[in-house]
Amino acid sequence: MLLALAVVFVMLATTGWTALRGQRERSPLEASAAAWERGRIDGRDLPGLGSGPARLARFFASLTEGQRTRLAHRYPLTVGNLNGAPVALRYRANRAALRTARAEERRRTHDSRLSPAGQHEAERRMRRYTSLLAHHRRVLAFDPAGSGRVAEVFGDLGRAERISVVVPGSDTDLLTFQRTERVYSAPVGMARALYRAERAASPSTRTAVIAWADYTAPSGLGVDAATATLAADGALRLTALVRALPGTSPVALFCHSYGSVVCGLAARRLPGRVADIAVAGSPGMRAEKAADLRTPARVWAMRDADDWIQDVPHLEWGGLGHGADPVSAAFGARVLSARGAEGHSGYFVPGTRSLANFAEIGVGAYRSVDCARGDDGCRAGLSATAEAGRA
Repeated sequence: MLLALAVVFVMLATTGWTALRGQRERSPLEASAAAWERGRIDGRDLPGLGSGPARLARFFASLTEGQRTRLAHRYPLTVGNLNGAPVALRYRANRAALRTARAEERRRTHDSRLSPAGQHEAERRMRRYTSLLAHHRRVLAFDPAGSGRVAEVFGDLGRAERISVVVPGSDTDLLTFQRTERVYSAPVGMARALYRAERAASPSTRTAVIAWADYTAPSGLGVDAATATLAADGALRLTALVRALPGTSPVALFCHSYGSVVCGLAARRLPGRVADIAVAGSPGMRAEKAADLRTPARVWAMRDADDWIQDVPHLEWGGLGHGADPVSAAFGARVLSARGAEGHSGYFVPGTRSLANFAEIGVGAYRSVDCARGDDGCRAGLSATAEAGRA
């Protein structure tokens, strides 16, 4: 047996297998980006993808509608993920990218080279793409590579007076972006519930909510969940998103579980329009106190009494752990009531005080929130800013 294994190893090595192991095929988004970098439109070079959102916005504003449409058709994945491109154009580009991805997965469901498990996975992804294409859903970002990334908008992002971004935690990917069971533990359910609650809290306020699963989240409770490597990349992506949002309306971030690590690392780089950062079920924000986040945004925190995250050690040592407990008095956040949330994944369930508190923050109704300790501590100093926050 050992001799046979040695022979196989030598054969693989001499055919270049060991060299090829370290290489990987370019993802569809990478291929689209490479084509964009070489592309032109009516004799004009296309701007580099490293350009800031303001420059990219000026470029698209200089084009005719026909030229914008052609770019979205030629480079759907690039345009659909391009911070600075017009929001409506990104929606159209991502619909085209989703149709292409669905066709590929449909082909894979009948690929005899795949195992039954592989074919089943392809079928699940095909169904997810079909769902995202239904009912004119507004997909702001989409990348089919790996476990997949996606972001969806509820409401009119271009006209919104208040914008909320839901940043989910571990076990979030393309297939878990939306659930039929435990609906409000998935990004779509969270964002849709928050959007409806905001509309109920202030019917006259135009709001938009983004279900943002456009980063690679940890899977399970392993090393990735205990370290900040994935959160650091997510923080860069979150900052890029917020910097490119249209208009100047105030933005609130609602960060659940590991998503609060992402928000904590992003805090110091976020633009000043981010008025609020609210975390729920947080393992920590990679800071010992709220002041260490170095953000002018109001920092809010909540945790349900039944949430298992309270048993996770709130410390950071040697890169493991995420720092102090955001609901502790020493941290200095504004601690909100999470009454009715029931566990780690129940903060966005309709009818809970946790969701109502989030909605009131989202529309700027700060004086209406309920504090965790039954006093007015979390509302301290907000009377002068509450009505301004609604505007």
